[in-house]
Amino acid sequence: MLLSIVLLFGASGRAMACTSFIVSGKATKDGRPLIFKNRDTGDANNVVVDVQGELYRYMGIAASWDKKPVDIWGGHNEAGFAIINTAAYNMNGCKGKDTDNDGRLMRRALEICRTLADFEHLLDTLPKPRGLNSNFGVLDSEGGCAYYETGDSSYAKFDANDPKVAPDGYLVRTNHGLTGCRDIDRGVERFMAITSFMEEAHRKGNIDAEYLIANTPRHLTHGLTKQNLYDQLPKDENDTHFIHFSEFIPRYLTSSAILVQGVKPGERPSLTVSWTNIGWPCSSVAIPLMLAEGVTLPSIVQHGENGKSWLCSQAIGQKLKVFCLQRGNVRDYIDLSKLVNAAGTGIVQRIMPLEREVFNHGRNALKKVRKEKNAAQALQEYYEWVDKYIKEHYPAD
Repeated sequence: MLLSIVLLFGASGRAMACTSFIVSGKATKDGRPLIFKNRDTGDANNVVVDVQGELYRYMGIAASWDKKPVDIWGGHNEAGFAIINTAAYNMNGCKGKDTDNDGRLMRRALEICRTLADFEHLLDTLPKPRGLNSNFGVLDSEGGCAYYETGDSSYAKFDANDPKVAPDGYLVRTNHGLTGCRDIDRGVERFMAITSFMEEAHRKGNIDAEYLIANTPRHLTHGLTKQNLYDQLPKDENDTHFIHFSEFIPRYLTSSAILVQGVKPGERPSLTVSWTNIGWPCSSVAIPLMLAEGVTLPSIVQHGENGKSWLCSQAIGQKLKVFCLQRGNVRDYIDLSKLVNAAGTGIVQRIMPLEREVFNHGRNALKKVRKEKNAAQALQEYYEWVDKYIKEHYPAD
């Protein structure tokens, strides 16, 4: 074990920037804890992998080129342990150094951890400096749900079950730690946006998996300026309207979103669900995914013949119609008419009815699995339906 921990660290993918939240089961509609991450990275092509680790089988998001995989960027294992991260930048002093080991740590944790205590032991036994500068959101099948603000030599735990730490049962993080050097906070605008979004969701009773995975990565209100893009809708998709689009929760660099839904007390850990959206979430479809013996995940989210995910590739194609400038700061401007418009023909508006149908069928499949009524068969039939339905109905133009 010690040798594998030592070998954990080396060159790895960069974390870039992300937006996240964690929610205690005490605060959700159904009593199941949640962790969420909107991933921002230069690795646009993502896949979902299903891997037998050293101790536990796990599923997670990986870059399509990472065939082993070496790095995992959010996922859960068969023991009901789940993990996500955001780069913090400020946990090792005020120089703002990035680190490269987040993905490897998460992959290792999914392989060997069952509880928050196991994860803490992993952090405690890593050689120092750890090569970490991040916030890790973790949940387990015992109801544990916490952030770990982690640096090279220390970490601080923020427990979502502690009312003194999380009065409303949830916490948010973007790209700084609250215990780090606050002079170099990053992701401030998105921190403001996710804070406002979660406050409203809590106030309106919308703290549940389906609502949050559908709406968080498509939230179009800026945290600082309060600009709401739905207030300035173009007539239709041909009514070209370029706007500055920077530091919203969805960004040019957003490549996936994942919401892991844990289990209620007494439920089997294997009932943990990853609601997974790969590609640009504004143009992709979130799918509830669960591990089960002998069951194969939908082919559209896995490595295809070209090494990439079919669904991710389709989503990137639609994204490039939104970020359509060929010159200048192409990542900072969008044609809003292609994203949302008054006619309801923007890509977000066309994707969400498709996703709702995926959720409707998924809800029925998950209900059967939780009742152990032909669980593996119900899950496999759902995954096969997902493959067929999304390929047939995904916007083709």
